[in-house]
Amino acid sequence: MGEYSVIHKIIDYIEEHLEEDLSLDKLAENLNYSKFYIARVFMEKTGTSIYKYIQGRRLTLAAQKLVETKKPIIDIAYEAHYNSQQAFTLAFHQLYLCTPQVYRKNGIFNPKQVRLKVTSMNSLKGERMAA
Repeated sequence: MGEYSVIHKIIDYIEEHLEEDLSLDKLAENLNYSKFYIARVFMEKTGTSIYKYIQGRRLTLAAQKLVETKKPIIDIAYEAHYNSQQAFTLAFHQLYLCTPQVYRKNGIFNPKQVRLKVTSMNSLKGERMAA
């Protein structure tokens, strides 16, 4: 099976389980690959780590919830798998360059990490997060 097929499986699994606890071990076990193999292939083909991709996707969904709902920020933080609002705010600020509260006030959703799509056996499409 080709590496792009593996990437497709990884992305599909992540997207289907984004609300759950996701570890490299769990991902590897459910996809029947070595965690070292999937980590290496994902990094080589996407330019980002699995952890950073998951974090970016969760923060992007959190940004959407900030704009489209009136949920308390702490609830959105927990849904994005952060154990405190402080940790969430720090991670959110690193990606969006403002606090969740300011982002909510601005009221404009700007996705930073969209779902990557495997469009062919030779390419991936989607936005990548800034480092």
